[in-house]
Amino acid sequence: MDMSLTLVLAVNSLTLGGLLFLLSAGFSLIFGLMKIPNLTHGSFFMLGGYVAASLIGWGVDFWSAALLSGLLVAAFGGIVERLILRRLAGAELAQVLVTLGLSFMVADVCLTVWTGDPIRIDTPSALRGATSVLGVAFPAYRLAISVIAVLFAAALWALLDQTRLGAMIRAGVDDPAMARVVGIRVSRLFTLVFCLGAWLAGFAGVIGGPILSVYPGLDQEMLPLALVVVILGGSGSLLGSLVGSFIVGFLYNFGQALFPELAYVVLFLPMLVVLVLRPQGLFGRQAG
Repeated sequence: MDMSLTLVLAVNSLTLGGLLFLLSAGFSLIFGLMKIPNLTHGSFFMLGGYVAASLIGWGVDFWSAALLSGLLVAAFGGIVERLILRRLAGAELAQVLVTLGLSFMVADVCLTVWTGDPIRIDTPSALRGATSVLGVAFPAYRLAISVIAVLFAAALWALLDQTRLGAMIRAGVDDPAMARVVGIRVSRLFTLVFCLGAWLAGFAGVIGGPILSVYPGLDQEMLPLALVVVILGGSGSLLGSLVGSFIVGFLYNFGQALFPELAYVVLFLPMLVVLVLRPQGLFGRQAG
């Protein structure tokens, strides 16, 4: 493989890793705090892209559409958590079936409203064009996504490690029963974290739109990648989500380029190894 192709794949891997971090960070926190395998999370990603495409079509600028679309998806996530998932606490099989069913329902609604044609979201004007890296031109927008992901990682780290709210979230992840004893309203935290995770997924769907487009089935393509990230990094671990996202981004892109017939073997084999050798993930804590 020549150097230029390697560099292109590396930048594409960083871009995908950035999108996966935004998608999986919320998924990891939701699973770490609430123990809910939220299979609707990929739908939040796709729904964010579709809603933003409509907002942009109505004249809203890209970044405002991204923020607003994320908020609308977060509101939808809050409704799902409050009205449905809260009633299924501890019922893992019911949670899996309900969130899977919701994902199919969201997909059908999106297909009805936006049809089956792929929708391309235009790249923000300020980030069009190319940036030269080591003499090779790369789309500026792809590099920007990686920077955005790192900035969000820093902001989430500051939220979780440097604020009272973050301390309560970490207490809820580590020991929800004890958190309730000391007066933390864990149920309110559940809703807040679920909305935050949904917002991150919806926002990621928007900023991924100029690269991936938005189309039926996008949710089912992104969800397995987020699951692999959480398993590799460890549920509830922000650092695990960040490292796992970029690992999966590189495995996915280089696997498809070097071993197209075995691309999913390259992607899922490390996950199986981690499950066998370290079930809590690379950065997760041992249960009990």
